[in-house]
Amino acid sequence: MKRKKVKKKLCKPSGTDASLSVNSPVTMKKRKVDDFLSADTFEEGRGSKQAVDVKKKKKKKKGGNESTGVESDEEKAMMSNDEESDEAEFDTFDADDIDDVLLRKLAEEELQINLVNAETYKLPLVEEVEKELKMTPNLQIIKQRIADVFQVLGDFRNRRQPDRSREEYMTVLLKDLCTYYGYNEYLMGKFMNIFPNGSELMEFLDASDQPRPVTLRTNSLKTRRGELAKMLINRGMNVDPAAKWTKVGLVVYDSQVPVGAFILAVCATPEYLAGHYMIQGLSSFLPVMALAPQPNELVLDMCAAPGGKTSHMAALMKNAGVVFANDSDMLRCRAVIGNLHRLGVNNTVVSNLDAKEFAKIMPQGFDRVLLDAPCSGTGVIWKDESVKMRRDSQDVQRRHTVQRQLILAAIDAINASSSSGGYLVYSTCSVLVEENEAVVDYALRKRDCKLVPTGLEIGVEGFTKFREYRFHPSLNLTRRYYPHVHNIDGFFVAKIKKLSNEKQAKVCVYIRS
Repeated sequence: MKRKKVKKKLCKPSGTDASLSVNSPVTMKKRKVDDFLSADTFEEGRGSKQAVDVKKKKKKKKGGNESTGVESDEEKAMMSNDEESDEAEFDTFDADDIDDVLLRKLAEEELQINLVNAETYKLPLVEEVEKELKMTPNLQIIKQRIADVFQVLGDFRNRRQPDRSREEYMTVLLKDLCTYYGYNEYLMGKFMNIFPNGSELMEFLDASDQPRPVTLRTNSLKTRRGELAKMLINRGMNVDPAAKWTKVGLVVYDSQVPVGAFILAVCATPEYLAGHYMIQGLSSFLPVMALAPQPNELVLDMCAAPGGKTSHMAALMKNAGVVFANDSDMLRCRAVIGNLHRLGVNNTVVSNLDAKEFAKIMPQGFDRVLLDAPCSGTGVIWKDESVKMRRDSQDVQRRHTVQRQLILAAIDAINASSSSGGYLVYSTCSVLVEENEAVVDYALRKRDCKLVPTGLEIGVEGFTKFREYRFHPSLNLTRRYYPHVHNIDGFFVAKIKKLSNEKQAKVCVYIRS
C-alpha cells in the first residue's frame, strides 16, 4: 500500500503580523509539530488507519455517537502494542492543543526583537563619509543618513552603537548637512546650536532656501490698503491683506503685470510710479513698528538704504517732524532719495556720513533712533546663497565688532531727556546670537539703558542663555523671527530705553557657565 503523510497546518496566531525568524521560538515549535505530523516512519497501511482515527477523534470531540468510539476501539485492536504507543503519542501532541495565547506572546516578543535590530543604525566611520563626499555625492543616501542619525540622537541611550560616541554621530551629521544644503561647517554648526531639535533644524534649512512671498507696504501718505488692493486687483494682481499684525501690508500671490520697476519705469504699474506702495518684506515692517515714531519728533535712521524703513517712519509721523536718513554708501543714498521722492516724503534729510559720528554732529540728540545694523544676512539666505559658504568665524567676528561700535554710537546719539522718546531699536536680518543678543548685552553693560517690550504681537523670545554664555535676564524682551515659524525672513528686534547720558565704565565680559 502507498504510504501517506499526515500533515496538519499550524495557523499563524491572529492579532499580529510579525515576521518570524528561522530560529525563533514560535518557528521552532511549528517545525516540531509539522515534523511529527509529516513523519514518514509509519509501516505500510498504518498511515491511513491513523488518518481515519484522527478524523474520528475530532468527531468525538464535537459530540460524536458511541458507535464511532466502538469502531475506533476495534481498529485499535488490529494494531500492535508499538503502534498503540505511537498512536497515543500522536494523539497527545495535537496541534489544536497548543496554547494560542502563548504563541501570540512569543510572536509579539520576536516582533519587538526584530524592530530593535532594525532600528539599530550602523554609523559609518568619519573617514568613510569624507571619502564618499569627495566623489559625486548621492543626495538620497545622504538625506536618509541624516534622518537615521537624527533618530539615533533622539533616543541615544537605546539606539546608539555601543562603540560609537555622540561626538562621532554629530560629526557625521554635520558633514552630511553641509553637503546636502551647501553650507560650510562653521555656519551649519551655528544653526545646529540654535536649533538642537533635528526636525526644527531641517525645517529652518528648507525654509531658508525658499523665497518669501512678495509683499507690499501701503503708503498711508497717499492711499489706504483697501483702496490700493482694489486698484491692483483691477490691474491683474491677486492680492490679499498680508497679516493680522499689520494694517498696511499686502501679499501678492501672482500678477499679470509687473509689480515694481526693476529695469524701466514704464514697466511698472501707475500705482507704483505714483508712490502708492513700496515693495518691502514683512520683516522690515517690524523694527519701525517697534520704534513707533511720533509726529514732530526728531528721528535718526542710521543705516537707511534703500529707504523702505525711512519712508515707513515718515508715514507714521504723517510727514511731521524730521527724519535723518543716513547711509555710508553714496550709491545707496541715491536709491533712498529716489524712493522718498516717489513716495511723497518731505520731512526727511538724507546724509552720507559715518554713523558713529552723529553724537558729535547732533549733540542735542534724537528722540528716537533706528539701527538696522549691517549683518551676515543669515536670515535672508534665499536672496544670496553665497552666504552659505562665505560666512566664517572671522567674518562674523568682524561684523560683531562693527555692530558693537554702532549700537554704542546709536545710544550716545539719543536724548535721554526726551519727553516723548529716548528709544533705540536695534535690528538685524541675522539669526546668529553673536550679532543679536551678544551685541545688545554688550550695550547694556556699557551704557545706562534698559530693554523694554517691543510691543510686537509675534516673535520668539530672545536667548538669555546660549551654550556657555549667560546674558542679561531682560534679553527675553527681545524678539526673534524665523522663516519656518513666521513665514518671513529671519530677523531680530530689540528695543532699548536710554536712562541717562552717563557712560558706564564696565567692560563687556561674557559669563561662562
